[in-house]
Amino acid sequence: MVDAAEFESIAQCPQELPQMMAAADGLGSIALDTTQLNMSVTDPTAWATAMNNLGMVPVGLPGQQLVSDSICVPGFDPGLNMMTGITPINPMIPGLGLVPPPPPTEVTVVKEIIHCKSCTLFPQNPNLPPPSTRERPPGCKTVFVGGLPENATEEIIREVFEQCGDITAIRKSKKNFCHIRFAEEFMVDKAIYLSGYRMRLGSSTDKKDSGRLHVDFAQARDDFYEWECKQRMRAREERHRRKLEEDRLRPPSPPAIMHYSEHEAALLAEKLKDDSKFSEAITVLLSWIERGEVNRRSANQFYSMVQSANSHVRRLMNEKATHEQEMEEAKENFKNALTGILTQFEQIVAVFNASTRQKAWDHFSKAQRKNIDIWRKHSEELRNAQSEQLMGIRREEEMEMSDDENCDSPTKKMRVDESALAAQAYALKEENDSLRWQLDAYRNEVELLKQEKEQLFRTEENLTKDQQLQFLQQTMQGMQQVPTTWH
Repeated sequence: MVDAAEFESIAQCPQELPQMMAAADGLGSIALDTTQLNMSVTDPTAWATAMNNLGMVPVGLPGQQLVSDSICVPGFDPGLNMMTGITPINPMIPGLGLVPPPPPTEVTVVKEIIHCKSCTLFPQNPNLPPPSTRERPPGCKTVFVGGLPENATEEIIREVFEQCGDITAIRKSKKNFCHIRFAEEFMVDKAIYLSGYRMRLGSSTDKKDSGRLHVDFAQARDDFYEWECKQRMRAREERHRRKLEEDRLRPPSPPAIMHYSEHEAALLAEKLKDDSKFSEAITVLLSWIERGEVNRRSANQFYSMVQSANSHVRRLMNEKATHEQEMEEAKENFKNALTGILTQFEQIVAVFNASTRQKAWDHFSKAQRKNIDIWRKHSEELRNAQSEQLMGIRREEEMEMSDDENCDSPTKKMRVDESALAAQAYALKEENDSLRWQLDAYRNEVELLKQEKEQLFRTEENLTKDQQLQFLQQTMQGMQQVPTTWH
């Protein structure tokens, strides 16, 4: 036991503090429950001084000794003020239970005696190999604890393993083993750390009051069922996330195409004449033609809709010409604005050049001259850049101009008249083609009517011939029956 006098002597000897701190950190891998400490402190001042020198927060809790009387821990290097081979863990960190998770296998773990209310746990010989464990089942929350003392009760088992985490169930056998199920999976790792400890109940030396613990992973149906439920839930979430992503990236479905009828065709013809509904209407027309809705009866309706689509070409060309004109106007406005900007740059540069002349330059200070010179150079650079951009625009205009740019205005007027005549001729040609196509459609319709009339006439003629033939046959039969009556 370390009393207050020893803590005060440690506080007065700073050279012993590194050893004390290393020992406390080394034992900190087994964090003790604060309610299990049994140290009596008679002098709070000495306690606080010692804890401050150790770099730990002083706490006024009664408890078990943090270090043993012998603080000679192997592997301690006083020159480095640290313990080699042991990962230092502060035992006062909140949230740690009786036993922290096991450190990596390559680090040597020094296990210490663990004192509980009803029993004491003694570590195994460090020279012996560590206890073996089976492969961890998925979602394992249950451990098998063997080697329990015969007199160990469920309360004692709960007292020891409850420091590892919340226990949901303990199934104790009549023999010296039991199964313990924890609330979370990480608590199992803390329980595995106790494997190999010798458990002694109280201070008894009876064999029934001692036993070597063997803690191993256990395969429980409840654990596996919960693990499967979590996996299925994650799979559902992943499928839902992928579906949302696919729906977001999928292009929108095209609108449904109605079936062909004379009423729908009349409505579609009106939509084809409307610029705002032309795109939707031309899609429906294309679908009807691809479906094979065109026949001799509906040929005229489809021809009128195709003609409306052709008339839209002229509207598109006029729209294109309007946009080209707007673009030319925008280019001209940009060129005029750029010219105005370049003019203002020239004026600013002229101001700077006038300021650098001897008459005004001598009245400026050195700092003012430096700033004016910097501003002048910057303005000249910007002016040159704007001038190059304007020259590039003018070169492009010159390249676009025709070779006959310098011709007289009558020639230009003649060209304008020629272009107008060409447009008028193109319009007349289109109208002529339209009339010719209408004439062909009417001819086809007349031909169809003629064929139907001929077919009807042939049917009536055949019917008349059949009636005449039947009448003649009846007459012949009557004439053959007359001589028999005379005899």
